[in-house]
Amino acid sequence: MIALYVFVIAIAGAASHAVPVLDIVPRSKWKARPAAGVTALRRPVPFVVVHHSYSPPACTAPSECEASMRWMQDYHQINRSWWDIGYNFAVGGDGRAYEGRGWDAVGAHAPLYNNISIGVCVIGDWSDTAPPERQLETVQNLIAEGVRAGYIAGDYKLVGHKQVRKGTQCPGDALYALIEAWPHYDSAPSLRVSSTTPTPPVENTETNRIRKRKA
Repeated sequence: MIALYVFVIAIAGAASHAVPVLDIVPRSKWKARPAAGVTALRRPVPFVVVHHSYSPPACTAPSECEASMRWMQDYHQINRSWWDIGYNFAVGGDGRAYEGRGWDAVGAHAPLYNNISIGVCVIGDWSDTAPPERQLETVQNLIAEGVRAGYIAGDYKLVGHKQVRKGTQCPGDALYALIEAWPHYDSAPSLRVSSTTPTPPVENTETNRIRKRKA
């Protein structure tokens, strides 16, 4: 009986250390509109920039999070005349990561850093309260996957949006306080741009006007 008990504990312990499952929802699943343009992202990138959406608010059900992705894409494409949703990925309270521009395209989320970073939006307003643990875990698992697959440099620097863009409180004080304790957090980021780094594209032009999606 003792041997059986030890065996069961060992199995349980192994399960608790299993590799986390990362569920990345593709653009087709949340019914993304096609991008108006794409600029290839040179990889691996040296930065990860964390954002919060502020609006739309936090989502907990997959249907809510998918609707939030459509709302952000509409706002970015229609109101701001960007080529696509600005973020490379967003993470919902349902514990899933949502493909925005993805690993391969330059984002529109942090001027001067767009073409040297992956931008991750944590859906919700995290000014005063912290995101749920599973939402935070998914952000960390997404970054780890980016490193594992060669999209993000192994010695990447993690920053909050407000560190690289004046005039914003993003990603919110509560979320920012948490990422300060995460691995690779950089308290004083500086651009690491070489002469061969391509110039970020200018997206908000009249030629990029996109009509509101049909209901």
